[in-house]
Amino acid sequence: MLTRVPLRAAIGVATTLLASSLAIAARAEDASPWQRDGHSAVRLLAGSRSGAVLLGGIAFQLQPGWKTYWRTPGDSGVPPRFDFSKSDNVEAVTVMWPAPQKFADGAGGHSIGYRDQIVLPLRIVAKAADKPVTLRAEINYAVCEKLCIPVEAKAELGFNSVASTEDANLRAALDTVPKPANIGDPNPLTIRDVKRDGPKNVVVDVITPDSRNVNLFVEGPTPDWALPIPAPVQHGPPGVMRFSFELDGLPPGAKPDGAALKFTLVGPEKAYEFNTNLE
Repeated sequence: MLTRVPLRAAIGVATTLLASSLAIAARAEDASPWQRDGHSAVRLLAGSRSGAVLLGGIAFQLQPGWKTYWRTPGDSGVPPRFDFSKSDNVEAVTVMWPAPQKFADGAGGHSIGYRDQIVLPLRIVAKAADKPVTLRAEINYAVCEKLCIPVEAKAELGFNSVASTEDANLRAALDTVPKPANIGDPNPLTIRDVKRDGPKNVVVDVITPDSRNVNLFVEGPTPDWALPIPAPVQHGPPGVMRFSFELDGLPPGAKPDGAALKFTLVGPEKAYEFNTNLE
């Protein structure tokens, strides 16, 4: 039996299917295909195209039990490396780092990084705001369970959407990046003081409403500084969570006096970054 469909209804169905196809295509254009290895996957995300400064992202998916590393990996691990030099119409790319976690590394130390899923936001400056932008990334990172496995991936993505379907994901990732702060700021979670305790020890006093799940990380002025992860000090001053670390892991010939240090203070809900010169 042949069923006749009215022309208006047929046009309506065709229009709906076309709109759905266009929406799927638009969603596909806002993210590159996943590049998968045995334990992880990575891809690029594109935010809305407006002006010369764009928001993008590098999205990672990790299998349960596996992790990857922060820009400073801690006592063990490999920091990710990104090369955007083959991009089109891109002046500069700044990688922004969400607040990391601290993990036992199985060898008596700790590593710093991420589990499950993470998006690293990218601040992308176009050379010309009125010309197409294509981001090309060579991504080198490590994924670890008990052993670490190096991963190399390449991804490419154009920034074309006036209203990207990834904007909400990118804004959410941006909210997890530690906010700039000054030592002594009157935030509920803050660093009150940084001081030397002898020639090799540094003490950092933190104010926090809840000392559970509070971590402090420190970086030197250049990536070749490998300072230890600050450790909580038992029986610190009342109302203060005290951390300390030794001035180990300096590059040959480097002096700690006056060195520019960056502290990342991570609480259960907030995270801040502090810059100070070591006295």
